[in-house]
Amino acid sequence: MSPAALLRNVLRGLIPLAVVCTFYLYLYPVFLGCAFPLPPQSAGGAEQDRSAATATATFQDTVRQHVLASSSRAAPFRLLALGDPQLEGDTSIRNYNRESFPHLTWAIRHLTYKTEHSSLRKRLRQVVHDVVDIFFDDIPDTLESVRKRIDLFGNDFYLAHIYRTLKWWAKPTHITVLGDLLGSQWIKAPEFERRSWRFWNRSFKGGERVPDEVAGYPSDEYDLAGLLGVEDENAAAWRRRIINVAGNHDIGYAGDLTFERLERFERVFGKAAYELRFELPITDPAVNATIHDAETNPDSNRLPPELRIVNVNNMNLDTPAAEQSLQDKTYAFVNDVINTASAVEYTGHFTVVLTHIPLYKPEGICVDAPFFSFHSGGGVKEQNQLSSDASRGFLEGIFGLNGDPNSPGQGRGRRGVILNGHDHEGCDIYHYINQTEGEERQWRVTRWEAAQTEQLPGKPDVPGLREITVRAMMGGFGGNAGLLSVWFDQDAWEWRFEFANCALGKQYFWWFVHIIDLIAVVGLVLYGILRAVAAAGFDVENWPGAKAPRGPTNGNAEKKSAHVGNGDAKKE
Repeated sequence: MSPAALLRNVLRGLIPLAVVCTFYLYLYPVFLGCAFPLPPQSAGGAEQDRSAATATATFQDTVRQHVLASSSRAAPFRLLALGDPQLEGDTSIRNYNRESFPHLTWAIRHLTYKTEHSSLRKRLRQVVHDVVDIFFDDIPDTLESVRKRIDLFGNDFYLAHIYRTLKWWAKPTHITVLGDLLGSQWIKAPEFERRSWRFWNRSFKGGERVPDEVAGYPSDEYDLAGLLGVEDENAAAWRRRIINVAGNHDIGYAGDLTFERLERFERVFGKAAYELRFELPITDPAVNATIHDAETNPDSNRLPPELRIVNVNNMNLDTPAAEQSLQDKTYAFVNDVINTASAVEYTGHFTVVLTHIPLYKPEGICVDAPFFSFHSGGGVKEQNQLSSDASRGFLEGIFGLNGDPNSPGQGRGRRGVILNGHDHEGCDIYHYINQTEGEERQWRVTRWEAAQTEQLPGKPDVPGLREITVRAMMGGFGGNAGLLSVWFDQDAWEWRFEFANCALGKQYFWWFVHIIDLIAVVGLVLYGILRAVAAAGFDVENWPGAKAPRGPTNGNAEKKSAHVGNGDAKKE
């Protein structure tokens, strides 16, 4: 078979495969049915009604957002939550900051008498050792370093593909990266700048940090960061902004966190601790008349619908810390979040806490069990979860939950949810405390599925809170992304939410598709060249051949003389 025919047959099978795989890869959320959960159509929004918003309904509504946005009933707050991208860099490359073939250099130095040896035998023996090390050390290290450089380059665009595709298809109103933006807190300034450049110019190209003037400190008097459900320039700006959470690989644990690491993170990625307040406008005058007003309606417990995002740097909540002043600032921030929250007796506010390290939970609930290690000189070196005391600061402080039924608001606290990362496998759990257990009551944790089966959420005398640890978006964990929808139930005057996951799959498929596409493109180019060569008169079907012979102009075959054995010519 000629090369042209072989190439043509290969392309007949390769091109359809490349088209199908590429079509799936670049539309994977469509094929997987990924979409933000929808509010239920029934007014009450009860648990049994939420099943009405099926996967088909959410998919159809997402399509409507692309075709006719005004017909969509999507939630006014849709958060795309991405966990632990962990951009690695030069420090993960074996031969980084050194030559690729050091043993070859030494072998040459020995042979050129640039080293000292007591005898020629020892010199030659060392040369032999270096030659062996070239094959067993230098070449494998160089090949692995080349592979790693290619892997780092591809990984940037793999992460970018997840971010870009879901942002286009799912249409989030807000985006967050839940810590560990980079792969190591130990990297020096030049490497930090290189990885930061890759973050903003490759993996999250088009994204913006939250401006410092927008990222507010908790206060009783505050400016709104925006209005929910309103399409204006501010809403468009929030679709570009990324709420970055500080993780241990960004600034370090309590024993590693320094002013320098915190400063460079905040300079590039935004403040490490702040709050954002968004209000949902109520246009019905009759409904507005039911909202609490100190003069006109003082008896109402209804507050204007408001969603509060609290970005908490919980890297130094546990002790001991390397920089006590930084820890004091974190404690002061959490206390101010608590002191500026609405009273638990009122309804209408919803709190979304974004942080990195998950709250405490016993071993066996999630993949990561409780674990602490400390530097020999003091300071937290590593931790899988917050301590139980620090975790209660979130549950009982920020959210106002309480095991005492006689506490304000019967201990039911404020509505909200906690999103975090750190545990790359992800986990969806429910913290609760049974008020009927009396003095023996304590905080318990169970999986969200089990909590639903036992009907714990919303159960009287059992205050609780859902905590979602978003599975990592790294290729090794399936390229996952979280989709959080929050909407307001006007009849109950409460916010409600649902969460879904969307996973692209491991990075191997991304590589496979782009390699197949590259081969197909190269094959098409080669085939085009062969066709051009054929048009020029070369016989590409019988390669390698010379120019195809031209036929006689008069249509008659030219007569030839054939020699016979006696030397006389004979006509054919």
